[in-house]
Amino acid sequence: MEGIYANVECDKPVDFTPRTNQTGPRRPSSRPHGAVAVSLGLLSVLLLVGLICLGVHLHAAAAEHSSIKANLTERLQVSGDKLSSVSAERDQLKDNFTALMDNFTALKDNFTALTQEKDRLKLLLEQSKTYPEGWKMLSGSSYLFSTRADSWTNARTDCREQGADLVIINSPQEQKFISDIVKSHTWIGLSDREIEGTWKWVDGTPLTATEAYWGAKPDPVQPDNYEGKEDCVEMVVSWNSKRNWNDRNCAYPLKWICEKLV
Repeated sequence: MEGIYANVECDKPVDFTPRTNQTGPRRPSSRPHGAVAVSLGLLSVLLLVGLICLGVHLHAAAAEHSSIKANLTERLQVSGDKLSSVSAERDQLKDNFTALMDNFTALKDNFTALTQEKDRLKLLLEQSKTYPEGWKMLSGSSYLFSTRADSWTNARTDCREQGADLVIINSPQEQKFISDIVKSHTWIGLSDREIEGTWKWVDGTPLTATEAYWGAKPDPVQPDNYEGKEDCVEMVVSWNSKRNWNDRNCAYPLKWICEKLV
């Protein structure tokens, strides 16, 4: 663009009086207007180029955004499918585990039933075994139920002569087994003849509360050491098998039970 210059002589006075000797109209200068037009044209071109570049950039950004959105959507879909698959596998495993637990419980119940049946058959088999002179067997011990009556001391002597001793009851099963067989009052191998109130079996083992089956009737509750003469123990056949022990005078004649290990 060309510059505009004014030639002014600063040391001469300026005459503002219009000249009358100039002939014809004055031609206005067009150079400043052309420069402005050129400048505006260039600015327009630059603005157009900027708008085109901005449009291209925005189009590329939109395309990239669409691509990213599509990629994320695809990944979310894949993740959703995997999650659904994992949930289905989890539910299947849970169902399988529940079925296995049900089968295990059923097997456990069957095993318990079979064990109980085996024990019942074993007990019946042992009870059905009759040994010479009336011996019967239960869980590794054999028992002889006497057919005559005598004192507790003589009963024990009879058992020892046969390689046995008066019966020692060690479990509820043994207590019930013997109670179901006896048909009358019967001596067992328990007494407090050494120290009153200290009950011991014939092998010297002290009686414990958990192993005792003292009768609860008649009043008073047994043992009562009636008249201070009851130091030996009998089974009372008419009482409940869980509460059928009674202390009695050792000289009284009763039947007895011998026991020996086999």
